[in-house]
Amino acid sequence: MGTEEGWCLLLCLALSGAADTAERQWRAVDVVLDCFLVEEGQHRGGGFVSKENMAKALLVLRQVPVLDDGSLEGFTDFQLDTMAKDNPPVTFEASVNLVQIPHAEALLHADCSGKEVTCEISRYFLQARQGATTEKAARFITNVQVSGGGPSISMMMKTLGDAENGAVLHPTLKLPQGLQKTVQTAVEFQVTTQTPSLSFLLGSSAPLHCGFSMAPGLELTSVVWRLQHKGSGQLVSSWTMEQGKVKQEGVMLEPEQLMAGNASLTLPSLTLKNEGTYICQITTSLYQAQQIIQLHVQASPKVRLSLANEALPPTLICSIAGYYPLDVTVTWTREELGGAPVPVSDAFFSSLRQSPAGTYSISSSLIVEPGSAGAAYTCQVTHVSLDEPLRASFWASPPEQRTTPLGVLLASSLFLFLLLYLGLQRWQATSPKVCQDSEALLWAATLLPPNKKQE
Repeated sequence: MGTEEGWCLLLCLALSGAADTAERQWRAVDVVLDCFLVEEGQHRGGGFVSKENMAKALLVLRQVPVLDDGSLEGFTDFQLDTMAKDNPPVTFEASVNLVQIPHAEALLHADCSGKEVTCEISRYFLQARQGATTEKAARFITNVQVSGGGPSISMMMKTLGDAENGAVLHPTLKLPQGLQKTVQTAVEFQVTTQTPSLSFLLGSSAPLHCGFSMAPGLELTSVVWRLQHKGSGQLVSSWTMEQGKVKQEGVMLEPEQLMAGNASLTLPSLTLKNEGTYICQITTSLYQAQQIIQLHVQASPKVRLSLANEALPPTLICSIAGYYPLDVTVTWTREELGGAPVPVSDAFFSSLRQSPAGTYSISSSLIVEPGSAGAAYTCQVTHVSLDEPLRASFWASPPEQRTTPLGVLLASSLFLFLLLYLGLQRWQATSPKVCQDSEALLWAATLLPPNKKQE
């Protein structure tokens, strides 16, 4: 083995070892979130609610496993004695030993990434079940969402401790509190999505992520996907413990992936009918929570610039076809040789057209003024489906450099007529005797009687 090959092998081994080391650098840290506590009202499932009575709260997720990329050096656990003494927030301490908390890095580094974390805590009430024993523990649902398209998580928390055994009650919640005046809880169930809002092009495939994790002892009873759009709803796919899987709209929930905590769907060959609000609802033997995903379907416009007529004044037509959603911006510019583009504002538009597939089309027309030296006209189209605007340009020549089709036809006709006239004159000049003999025969034929004409 050569020296160069040896160094390459050593480098690959070193990088591989570093990657393996990085994968093993998990660290348990406290994730602290500023929240709001909905003091009144019953709340089921997931999603944020609008309540007038809210109080500041603090959620401390204790010892959450986070992949350390080197930024956690010097990171210390949260100390409750660092909170303000006057009017402290209602503090929840939550153990995460029973479930997995996904995307903890996004929650931990949200401030450094310039993103905001919205956190809302409200009471959760179990549905009455036949034969169920009365439980003293209280339950809360916490909805957390990271701005800028970040993950969304719904967590079910159960209080720890017994109020009947002389425990000190929290002054606001009337629940058992710890020595440091915090409400002790444990997370028993969570439902999450990586992408609460998605945009895909027409005809492509759209993966809709929905994952969950539940504590030992809980059983998965059903998974339901629904679509809501423009006031109507429909079932997309469902799975129940008794019925099994139900396939609709070309998608299907697989029991194997459900047992691994993955309830994601993939929508193939998107049409505009697939656009809307998707709800992933997970139900266990004790809890029910959901995640909401907004799916936006887009179609990119096609732009064509053509000359409608060359008669003065000439008109350009910019055709924009096959786009969705409706909003589109069309601008015109005029640029002379050696000059800069100048916006043109006197364009006019056709009526809006919609295809059977639901996409839109429109045309923009502009009367051009090329001037004495000519000018370049550009139609620019901006749409939400485009990474950058589409442009189509046309060079308008000055009037003296243009020959209209009518002028060409007239000149060609005059030329052909002149050729025919000259040819006839030449034929008559070279064949005078033939013409005279023909005239004599015609005169003699008129003088003969009818029977002689027949002979």
